[in-house]
Amino acid sequence: MQEKTILEYNTELANCRKIFTDKLQDYGTNWRVLRVPSLIDQIFIKAQRIRSIEEKKTSKIDEPVYGEFLGIVNYSIITLIQLEIGSSFNEDIAAEKIIALYNTKATLATELMLAKNHDYGEAWREMYVSSFTDLILSKLLRIRNIIANDGVTIASEGIESNLYDMLNYAMFAMIRLNEKNN
Repeated sequence: MQEKTILEYNTELANCRKIFTDKLQDYGTNWRVLRVPSLIDQIFIKAQRIRSIEEKKTSKIDEPVYGEFLGIVNYSIITLIQLEIGSSFNEDIAAEKIIALYNTKATLATELMLAKNHDYGEAWREMYVSSFTDLILSKLLRIRNIIANDGVTIASEGIESNLYDMLNYAMFAMIRLNEKNN
């Protein structure tokens, strides 16, 4: 089963990377101006829209929730990059460097997924997509508390760990949504 998961995960990650690189070409690195709390709010907006659609069972905007989960993956990676290199109002970084940073964060997320997937025995395959939404929202609230405490935690994981978890929850949701559609 792990081989199937790796194939599905890599397929979804390739979709995310394609959107990221296309938008990088269209917009450049304009997201570099966003500070971590602003990026967390971007992820929150996407997760909140997903939950709203799940609860209302309808959407007035013709954009499927799959795309919102994809956005959560990419904004999580962008936030991880910003945590590493910091935000900048006017510093332009070469696309190749940004893509390399993206790939590094994606590789770390994949390695984490494989380790947790081994330990949890692919329990995510039995979960509701709405559970991933709720878990993402819960992680966002944790991150907001960490930010409010100036990044200091006593017994909890930091912002990065929560971002990697959200990224992987979104990846699992995308895989599950594709299973439903096929």
